[in-house]
Amino acid sequence: MADQQRADLAALGITFDGEPVVQSQRLAAYQQALLKLAERTYECFCSRREIAEAASAPHGSVARYPGTCRNLTEAERIDRRLRRQPALRLRADGAVQTVHDLLRGDVRTEVDDVVLRRNDGVPAYNLAVVLDDAFSGVDQVVRGDDLLPAAATQAFLTELLGYPPPIYAHVPLAVNAAGGRLAKRDGGVTLPDLAALGIESSAVLGLIAESLDLASPGERVSPDRLLERFDPALLPREPWVVVPSRGLRSGT
Repeated sequence: MADQQRADLAALGITFDGEPVVQSQRLAAYQQALLKLAERTYECFCSRREIAEAASAPHGSVARYPGTCRNLTEAERIDRRLRRQPALRLRADGAVQTVHDLLRGDVRTEVDDVVLRRNDGVPAYNLAVVLDDAFSGVDQVVRGDDLLPAAATQAFLTELLGYPPPIYAHVPLAVNAAGGRLAKRDGGVTLPDLAALGIESSAVLGLIAESLDLASPGERVSPDRLLERFDPALLPREPWVVVPSRGLRSGT
């Protein structure tokens, strides 16, 4: 899957700064970070079902960890270890973090007690992505706006580890006709799917550029030409509705 993703980017003309960082080869770095954060973590024995049921109560617009295991006694932790291996969570202690987003401005959000290490011992997403970005020298993160609620927690964690948080730009998603996240069930939307239908990668790049008002309908463009036209201030604020049955036309 990783090879296919790299091939897709290359087909669109996206080049690379160097060799990709492989998380499975960085386990020692994650473990070192967990040791550094030892005083800001706690064991969590909740199952996904228990968390989902607890999170069904109102906690605002984003489901947050309800703090079930935050203040367990040592005796309670010993008892729970006999039944389930614990995950490791960040102890945020109600911290509030402000991040600057190029499209949304200053966004102030309460930091969540996210999982840093799963109960199977594998480093969790929030720890890995923060550490990998810092290791790679990433100073700007551009991603879908569905991840905007996670930015404050990740910026907070970045600072705890001693790194400067990146600048963020959370952009609208490509969605299906119902407004949901675009997925394979919505039809031929991957480059290999489209290639099988006779749609070349250059045409797909043109469609993406059209959705950003960077190209005229049917125009063939290159990344270099798009770079000349690109202005982050002009990025759309609404999702791109992708309808494969209509030839991947953009709409709102």
